[in-house]
Amino acid sequence: MVDITEKKEVFREASAIGKIILKPQTISFIKNGKIVKGDPLITAEIAAIMAAKNTSQIIPLCHPIPITNVSLNSKINFNSIEVEAKVKTTAKTGVEMEALTAVAVYLLTIWDMVKQYEKDEGGQYPTTLIDSIRVKEKLKSEQDE
Repeated sequence: MVDITEKKEVFREASAIGKIILKPQTISFIKNGKIVKGDPLITAEIAAIMAAKNTSQIIPLCHPIPITNVSLNSKINFNSIEVEAKVKTTAKTGVEMEALTAVAVYLLTIWDMVKQYEKDEGGQYPTTLIDSIRVKEKLKSEQDE
């Protein structure tokens, strides 16, 4: 673990993005509330917030950070769902891992909730894909905001 003892606590924010490719029929089911397990978007948002708050428990050398806000925005397209997670804190280290974890868990939760609609005849997922997870932006302020 990196020693951050001497670092100053400052406002920090990070945003991460990613998407999941789904069958157009699955997207239609989501839009029309036809997913048997419930609303994937609401469930994924709750899972993502929980994941961001618990990042240091699943990534071994990640520092525990007091998260002050997690927000998620999603966009439904013809055959995909895009998500952006923004995480804020006032701490000695950044929150990009928390933002990335939130996006990854959001997309994994969507997959879990719609997997029955995505499988082919052999029980495989030939078109389902989680893609393009990355840090979009990282901010650090020298003043406590």
